[in-house]
Amino acid sequence: MPASMSLRLTPWLPLAILGFSLGYATTVLTRLPWWTLFLIAVVWIVLGVKLAWGRPLNARYRRMWPWSLVPISLAGVYVYLADSFGNVDLGAVFFHLQAGMTEHGGAGKMLSAVVYIVVVTGILWSVTWLSRHDQRWRLAERFFALLLLAANPLLYGLGQRSVAIVTDDGEWLDRRYVSPPIEEPQRTPNLLIMYLESLERTYSNPIFGDAYADLNALGEQGLVFEGIRQMDNTGWTMAGMIASQCGVPLMPAGLLHDTQFEPLTQVVPGVDCLGDILAAQGYRLSYLGGASTQFAGKGLFYRGHQFNTVKGKEDFVPDMEDPEYLNSWGLFDDTLYDLTLDEIRRLDAEDDGPWAVINLNLAGHAPSGFPSQTCQDRQGPFDGQDILYSVECSAHEARVFIEQLEREGLLDDTLVVVLSDHLTMRVSVWDQLTALDRDNTLIMLGDHIAPQRIRRDATMLDAFPTILEALGFTLDEHRAGLGASLLGEKPTLVEVHGIEVLNERLREETALQHRLWEGLAPQRRDVEESPTSQIFEAPADQTDEVSIMR
Repeated sequence: MPASMSLRLTPWLPLAILGFSLGYATTVLTRLPWWTLFLIAVVWIVLGVKLAWGRPLNARYRRMWPWSLVPISLAGVYVYLADSFGNVDLGAVFFHLQAGMTEHGGAGKMLSAVVYIVVVTGILWSVTWLSRHDQRWRLAERFFALLLLAANPLLYGLGQRSVAIVTDDGEWLDRRYVSPPIEEPQRTPNLLIMYLESLERTYSNPIFGDAYADLNALGEQGLVFEGIRQMDNTGWTMAGMIASQCGVPLMPAGLLHDTQFEPLTQVVPGVDCLGDILAAQGYRLSYLGGASTQFAGKGLFYRGHQFNTVKGKEDFVPDMEDPEYLNSWGLFDDTLYDLTLDEIRRLDAEDDGPWAVINLNLAGHAPSGFPSQTCQDRQGPFDGQDILYSVECSAHEARVFIEQLEREGLLDDTLVVVLSDHLTMRVSVWDQLTALDRDNTLIMLGDHIAPQRIRRDATMLDAFPTILEALGFTLDEHRAGLGASLLGEKPTLVEVHGIEVLNERLREETALQHRLWEGLAPQRRDVEESPTSQIFEAPADQTDEVSIMR
C-alpha cells in the first residue's frame, strides 16, 4: 500500500472496522436496539483516537501474528449463529453435521455467511495491524485472546459434553425413561399430526394482533395445552419431532466421542417411537413434508421407524403442475396440504385398517417465513420481512385444510394433533417474543376430545404419552419415554424438577445418549443395579424419585 494511502486509511480504518463490529455484535447478543451499534462504534473510535491506538509516541513496529486471531474467528462463528438463529444450540450444530445438510433452503444464510467471513477477515486484519504498530495492543491482545476463549459459549458447551464422559452419574435421565406400551389400545382411531413450523403459542399474545387467530378458533373446538416449554436439545425441527414422537431429547450421536462425525444410517434406533407403536397395531403410516427428506435425517428417521410412505420436496416436484412454484426450502403450504389431502383420500378409500399421517409445513420458517400465493391473494402483498404475515398464513392454511377434511368426512374417528415443532428462531418480532414467557402450540381435535384448556408445566417430551393416551393406549403410570401424559395427574419432569435442572442433567447425561443410538455408538458398560441400590442425587431428590420412577 502506498505511504500516502496508508496515512489516510490508518489507524482510522481498523478502528472503524473494530468499532462497528463490536457494536453490531453487542446488539446481536443483547436486547439493545440496533441503533446503539453506532453509539458504541463512535465511543470506540473516539477512545482509540484519544489514546492514539496504532500511533503511539514511542511506536516500535514488530512483524508478528496476534494470539487472538483464532479466538476472534471462533467468536465470529458464535455471533453468526446467534444472529441467524437467536439461540445457539450446540446439539443442533453437531446433529446437522452428522445427519446431513443437503437440500437445505438456507440460500440467504449462505450469503450472510459470506458477509460474515468478509467482516471477520477485516477484523483479523485490523487487530493484526494495531498489534504490529502498537506495543500496548501486542501486550493486551494476549489477555483478550484468553477472555474470548473463556467466554465463548461454543467452547463452553464442548467442554461440558467432554466432562460428561467422566461424570459421577451420567444416567439421571436414562433411569427415568419408561418404555412405551406394546399392548393393543382400547380403540384405533386414525391420526393426523400437523407440525406447524416454528408456530409457537406465544404468537397468541394480543401484542401480535390476529396472527394466531385461526389457531385460537381451532382451539375453541378442542383441547388446548398451555405451558409446553422448550427443553434443551428439542429446539430444532428434527429434535422437536423426536421429542414429541419418542419422548426423548435428541442427543447427537457424536460429541467429541462415540461415532464422531460419521454419516448417520439411522436416527435414534434405540428407542421405540410413535411409528413403531402404531405399526405394531396395523396402522398405515405416511409422512409428507414440504422440505427435502434428505435434510437433517428426516427420511432416515421416518423410514427407520416403520413409516410406509415418506415423501418430501424431491418426491413431489416431478409430478407438480407447476414445478417452479417453490420457495428456497421446498413446497408452499397450499401445495403441501393439497398433496396431504390426496394421501388421506387414498388411505381412507383403501379401508384397510387405521391410518396415521404426519405432515410438516414451511410457512412460519424463520427468519421471515414463506407465505403461499393463496395467502398473498387473501392478505395482500408480502413485504418479505414481517413474520406475523407468515404466521397468519400458516395458521389460516392449517385451519382451511382441517375444515376441508371435515367437509369430506375424512376426519370421522380421527384424532387431529396440531403443534409447533419448536419455538421460533430469530424473526422480525424477536425482541417482543423473548420478553414473554414462551411456549409451544399443542392442540387436539376429535370425536372423543371435549373442548377445554389444560395448563401444565411441561415440554414436548410430554406430548408423546399425551398423544398415545388420546389414541386409547394404556400407559404404565401415564408415562412413556421421559414424558408424562398431560391428560393424567402424574407430574411431569418439569413440574417436579424444573426446566433448569433438566437442562443441567442433560448436559451431564451419557446413558440416555447410548440408549438413543444403540447399535451405532459404542455400548455403555452394563451395570447391574438392584432397586435397593438406587443412587439418589441429593436428599431433596429422594421424595421426587418415588413419584417419577417405578
